[in-house]
Amino acid sequence: MKNNYIFLMAPVILLAVACGNHKNAAPVVPPTPVNITEAKQAEATYYDNYQGTVVALNNVELRSQVAGFITGIFFKEGEVVQKGKPLYEIDRRKYLDAYQQAQANLLSAQANLTKAQKDVDRYNMLLKNDAVARQTVDQATAAYETSKSQVAIAKAAVSSAKTDLSYATIVAPFTGRIGISQVKLGSQITPGTTLLNTISSENPIGVDVVINEQDINRFYKLQQHSTDTTFKLQLSDGVTTYNKPGKILAIDRGVNNQTGTIKVRVQFANEQDVLKDGMSCVLKVLNNESGDRVQIPYKAVTEQMGEFFVFVAKDTVAQQRKVTLGPRVGFDVVIMSGISAGEKVITEGFQRLQDGGKITLGGAAASAPAKK
Repeated sequence: MKNNYIFLMAPVILLAVACGNHKNAAPVVPPTPVNITEAKQAEATYYDNYQGTVVALNNVELRSQVAGFITGIFFKEGEVVQKGKPLYEIDRRKYLDAYQQAQANLLSAQANLTKAQKDVDRYNMLLKNDAVARQTVDQATAAYETSKSQVAIAKAAVSSAKTDLSYATIVAPFTGRIGISQVKLGSQITPGTTLLNTISSENPIGVDVVINEQDINRFYKLQQHSTDTTFKLQLSDGVTTYNKPGKILAIDRGVNNQTGTIKVRVQFANEQDVLKDGMSCVLKVLNNESGDRVQIPYKAVTEQMGEFFVFVAKDTVAQQRKVTLGPRVGFDVVIMSGISAGEKVITEGFQRLQDGGKITLGGAAASAPAKK
C-alpha cells in the first residue's frame, strides 16, 4: 500500500512543477511599430555666422581750421552732398582783408625788386667806365638780393592768407551723407576743437567682423577666391537677407594678443542706402564643407550624454548608431559620419527601442515636426 502511494504522487508532482514553470516564463515582447525614411545624398549649402557691424568706408568729422562765427549753412541735414559742395561758412571778412593786404604787400615787394634790379644794372654800367665806386655796386647788389627775399616772403604771406580764406568755407571732402549739424548760425568756432558735423560715405559700405586666429587662413583664401554666394548678410531684424554679394576688402594687420582675434572687413554695394553706418547684422560665410552630403530628418536624432545616436532598420531589427552631426538644413540635418546614403533611418517609434530590438514597419505615432 505504501509503494502504491508513492507511485501515484509522482505524476502529480511533475504536473505541478510543469504548471509552475509555465506561469513564470517571460512574456514574448511584440515588435515595436516604427516609421522609417531613407538617408539621402543631397546638396547641403550652409553658412557660418559672425556677428558684424556696418561701417562707412570713409567717415570724417568736420572741424574748422580757422576761428570765427558761423555765417552760412548750405545743406539740408541728412542729405547726400557731393564732393566739393560748400557746407559751412565762417565769417570771411577778416580773412579776405588779410588776403588783399598780402597781395598788396607782394606788389610793393615786387616793385622794390624791380627798382633794385635797375639800380644794379645802372651801377654795373657805370663801373665799366670807372664812374662809380665798387662799394656802391656791391651795396646795390645786396639791396637787390634783399628785395628778392622780400618778394619770396610776400608770396608766402599771400599763399597763407589765401589758405586761411579758403578754410573759412568748409566743403564736403567726398560724396557722402551728412548728419545733423552740431552748430547753428552765429555759433563761435574754435579751430580744431568745435565739431561741426560728420559725413560718411555710403556706397560701397563695409561690414566688420571679428574672427578667431584659427580662421585667418580660411579668410585669406576667401580674399583671393570667392563667389557671389560666399558672403551673405542678415539684417538686424533677424529675417531679412541683404540681396547684394560681398567680398573681403581688408584683413587687419595683426592678431589681438589678449583675445586671439582679428578684424575682417567685407565690402557690399549699397546703392539703395539699405545699410547704415553703425547697424548690427550677421555675416553669413559659406562653410567649406558645403556640397553633397548625407541628410536625414533631424527628428530621428537622439542625444545621450552629449553624443548623438540614430536607429537604423536592418530587416526586422533596429541597430543604434553613433553619428556626427553637421549643420541643420531646414527640417533635416547633415550627417558627417555614421550613416551612409540609402540606409533606412527610423524616424518615429524609436523612443521605445533598444539596440537590437525587434521592429515592424508602419503604425508608429507621428511626432510633431521639428522646428527650423
